[in-house]
Amino acid sequence: MNTTDWIGFIGVSILLVAYFLNLSNYLKKKSIVYLFLNCLGAGLACFASILLDYLPFILLEACWTLVSLVGLLKVFFKTNEPKDFF
Repeated sequence: MNTTDWIGFIGVSILLVAYFLNLSNYLKKKSIVYLFLNCLGAGLACFASILLDYLPFILLEACWTLVSLVGLLKVFFKTNEPKDFF
């Protein structure tokens, strides 16, 4: 495996771990950790897709990163609600 493969593998692994932890009720879908893991994993997978020059996954992972980032920002900027870390 080359560097691009490792970047993509790590990104997808982070996404799958976050998904599993959410399904197992260890992380809430609006928790900081869950949203951060989604943003990080999708960002790495997007970067690997850019390096591979594979447009369908660039679009998919870029959208996933953006949606996760927006969710993360919403959590941080809501001042009247308690923030769920997990």
